[in-house]
Amino acid sequence: MIEPGQRLILRTDGASRGNPGPAAAGVVIENEQGTLLAQDKHLLGHITNNQAEYRALILGLQAVARYQPLSVLVLLDSELVVQQMTGRYQVKDAGLLTLYREAKRLTATLPGIQFRHVPRSQNHLADKLANQALDHSGMVQ
Repeated sequence: MIEPGQRLILRTDGASRGNPGPAAAGVVIENEQGTLLAQDKHLLGHITNNQAEYRALILGLQAVARYQPLSVLVLLDSELVVQQMTGRYQVKDAGLLTLYREAKRLTATLPGIQFRHVPRSQNHLADKLANQALDHSGMVQ
């Protein structure tokens, strides 16, 4: 059981094979010391990589909200999503706009949320979970 009021780290990753193609998401929740608290993987259907990144973020925000955190640091290897979520880039793709709005709605419900871009090597578990979901899904392009 995760105690309410902790500072949590959320790592998410979306993967699409074919862009668009079969897609999946990986979600990892850690405490501020980096201890793994929860992990999950989800199949997302046939979508683009950027849509998969947003869907992974939405699933992660929904999951981390259940723990009533004091603050959340979101670490993503998608520079596009980080730049859009922080307002540095506009969302011009109509296929992403609905997902972006849902992600923004969820972030408004979480205290002290911050977004940071990290290299894929620092997001390896979320990436691994997304790829495992695809590898074991039987989904083909």
